[in-house]
Amino acid sequence: MKKAKRTMTVAGIVFFMVVLASQPVNAMHIMEGFLPIGWAVFWWICSLPFIAFGLYQVGKIFKDKPEQKVLLAIATAFTFALSAFKLPSVTGSSSHMTGIGLGAIVLGPFATVVVGTIALLFQALLLAHGGLTTLGANAFSMAIVGSFVAYGIYKGLSKLNVPKALTVFLAACLADLATYVTTSIQLGLAFPDPVGGIAASMVKFLSIFAITQIPLAIIEGILTVLVVNAIYQYKEKGIISNETLTDN
Repeated sequence: MKKAKRTMTVAGIVFFMVVLASQPVNAMHIMEGFLPIGWAVFWWICSLPFIAFGLYQVGKIFKDKPEQKVLLAIATAFTFALSAFKLPSVTGSSSHMTGIGLGAIVLGPFATVVVGTIALLFQALLLAHGGLTTLGANAFSMAIVGSFVAYGIYKGLSKLNVPKALTVFLAACLADLATYVTTSIQLGLAFPDPVGGIAASMVKFLSIFAITQIPLAIIEGILTVLVVNAIYQYKEKGIISNETLTDN
């Protein structure tokens, strides 16, 4: 059992090292200093309550459900790796998979807010992806909106008895797209079009993001299905305990 866990850990480390090694250094989320200070502070204020309650939920996991630490580690590595793989897009931003759907499905939305925020913080500090001033905005779009959209879709479709693979795919795929709708709203609010205003600016950002983001969202949905299937296979083999994958 310990050997299997070590194998999973090593595989995860190798995976995200390979992914990170291929990234250009100028890839980023909404980059440091790009948002006006007022909007940067606004998104921090919006994000902090979710992050605070998410930390409380993670504390409960460590105290009451220590068996879920394995899933927490897997979700964090998955989010960090996928969200570090970027394609150039709108000036001051980029398109990338988020990896946030997996955490929302296996851990619930609030714990995943912390997972996503930690991934964004590490990228800002270690890889120059995003920044500290824009961390609130990036956390809101990816870690918060993405988590709750994925969780809501997963729970809703599960109650309708939609096949598990399709449910996981749609949860991850649409959470990814929701992140970019939110980012477009954030950029539209901060940089309204001189003629058409906020709405025209949002449409412009959405149309540019869509070119790269739709195929990336589909890929993320497929990858998330594969990882969730692998987790359940490990559960069936006893490598992950039956208590680990419970309803959140």
